[in-house]
Amino acid sequence: MENIKSIIEDSIQVKQLILEDENLLQTVNDVVAVIISSLKNGGRLYFCGNGGSAADAQHLAAELSGRFYKDRKALPAEALHVNSSYLTAVANDYGFDIVYARLVEGIMQKGDVLIGLSTSGNSANIVKAFEAAKAKGIITVGFTGLTGGLLKSLSDYLINIPSADTPRIQESHIMLGHIICQLAEDQYFFSSEI
Repeated sequence: MENIKSIIEDSIQVKQLILEDENLLQTVNDVVAVIISSLKNGGRLYFCGNGGSAADAQHLAAELSGRFYKDRKALPAEALHVNSSYLTAVANDYGFDIVYARLVEGIMQKGDVLIGLSTSGNSANIVKAFEAAKAKGIITVGFTGLTGGLLKSLSDYLINIPSADTPRIQESHIMLGHIICQLAEDQYFFSSEI
């Protein structure tokens, strides 16, 4: 029982640090604004990650392309890893490090938003995707852990969770991702300011 309580307390502590970090909260707000701006200008949203972060990337893309709270039109959001034939062919023929960069080069346009989730910020395939995105004028949003890793310098917007513990980082990624989805949905479809 004490182990369970300790894990929950650790999760709460990370979220409390986020709650107290005005700069991080402002970045989340800025990401919502950038997403809204991109969508209004015909842009698309793409997500990428590995392992649990790939699941989170796919989850958040589905919240936007499906619906979050309210019935509304689908938003153009997709996770880059969902085509297993593409993923396995490119990983086999060229190497796993470029599976996302190749798609960025092939399907993304200036003004689109690329959201990469990496707890370390050092996942080679996401780093290369962000490098390709920067070369094309694509907006980059990094979801990382405490230091930001290599994605720190490649992210136009960095959401770096104040933790070095992978499960606590991922829990916070999905929490802030859900907040972004909710606010983007509300502001894009239901705000009188738009």
